[in-house]
Amino acid sequence: MEQYNLIIIGGGAGAFASAIKANELGAKTLMVNKGLPLGGTCVNVGCVPSKTLLWAGEVMHQARNHGIPGLEIKVKNFDFATVIQHELDLVTKLRNEKYEKVLSQLENITYVEGKASFVSSSEIEVNGQKYTAGKFIVATGSTATVVPIEGIKETGFVTHIEALKMKQQPKELIVIGAGPVGLEFAQMYARFGTKVTILHRGPSIFRGEEELTTRLTEILTNEGITIKTDIQVKSARKEGNKKIVTYKTHDQQEEISGQEILLAVGKTPNTERLALNKAGVEIDEKQAIKVNAQFQTSQLHIYAVGDVTNAPLRLETTAGREGTLATENALKNTQNSIDYKSAPWTIFTDPQLAGVGFTEDEQMEKFGTCMCKTVSFKDVPKALILNRTEGLIKMAIHPETKQIMGVHILAPNAGELIAEAMMLIKNKNTIDDVINSLPMFPTLSEAIKIAALSFTKDISKLSCCI
Repeated sequence: MEQYNLIIIGGGAGAFASAIKANELGAKTLMVNKGLPLGGTCVNVGCVPSKTLLWAGEVMHQARNHGIPGLEIKVKNFDFATVIQHELDLVTKLRNEKYEKVLSQLENITYVEGKASFVSSSEIEVNGQKYTAGKFIVATGSTATVVPIEGIKETGFVTHIEALKMKQQPKELIVIGAGPVGLEFAQMYARFGTKVTILHRGPSIFRGEEELTTRLTEILTNEGITIKTDIQVKSARKEGNKKIVTYKTHDQQEEISGQEILLAVGKTPNTERLALNKAGVEIDEKQAIKVNAQFQTSQLHIYAVGDVTNAPLRLETTAGREGTLATENALKNTQNSIDYKSAPWTIFTDPQLAGVGFTEDEQMEKFGTCMCKTVSFKDVPKALILNRTEGLIKMAIHPETKQIMGVHILAPNAGELIAEAMMLIKNKNTIDDVINSLPMFPTLSEAIKIAALSFTKDISKLSCCI
């Protein structure tokens, strides 16, 4: 039986960050992975492939709707299969460059391909062989949730994984679920020319700032996407080459048909086959591993990071940082943790929806008061130049200290803009700090200063640069 200082279970962002840190610390480490190839969700079936296709759709949309009076560019010879193949080739390249090659250079890491399951709190079994360690990092990620809809398995469906690999473009796509995956794939396929309908059980397409999600709903609807909220999907069946979904609204039952169904109702943590009960590791009602602020499970020498946990945010960025910090905690007995309120998130629709820190509702709940301002991108000169004035920025501050507590942005490249807001919140900056800053003109990032100015001035009476 082989003995290690650390055993890492998983092969995605959290696992690789853990392996890199363990290698730096000189720890004898075993990494075990089974399921998705090295790189996990992000590079194989998540961020990299989906954003590649989203960019292709955005280029096509901008070409058709450039915004210059009298000019309309026709996109000709669109080949769906070629676009998909480009995406798959890029995935292969990045997996090789950023994961397979990286792993081969970690001299203290032994890699085993296989399914790991706990035998006890200090021992796992892989491919019939047992391994022991003093510390463990569980980073097995998550899998698309398949909800128990009557007839859905017999009818057939795709998750985001299959939707990234389809060789033929569906003429109609029924997306069950909104949120980041549902919204991104809906807009992506709609811009490729597919007729898309979103069915969502919640009252809004995304939990967050209502003004921004309402505006995004309007934008997607204007692009031809049908969005039905506050509904309950009851069943699915197949008739010929069509798939029929029956759903219930408040007062009646309706049906919709399409060529394909995409399930986008969330992710389920990959804990089922780990035999965590044999290790004494507790999970919650959603099958997620319970962790404390230092990423420890109910067995303090076993840590968990990324999508497999019940952490407040489950992103590629947080998974990677958790992997690094958890490894330091495990091997150096440190007490690292993450302030998740200073970690930004983004939905990569166009315009993108991004946020960091408190929403208005969260601030009201925590402090009982809030000062919030929403500014239209019609007041941002660069947005006027680009003819992209559909966006909004909302800023929340502490009413007494003027400290910036939250920023939410709906705009082109909001995922880039939110990085500045992240630092403002992380460093506890005030609106005065922002007002005294000098952002480049003309840029979309000026929106953050304009939002800060709106708390003390009528921005409609201001010149471009003050």
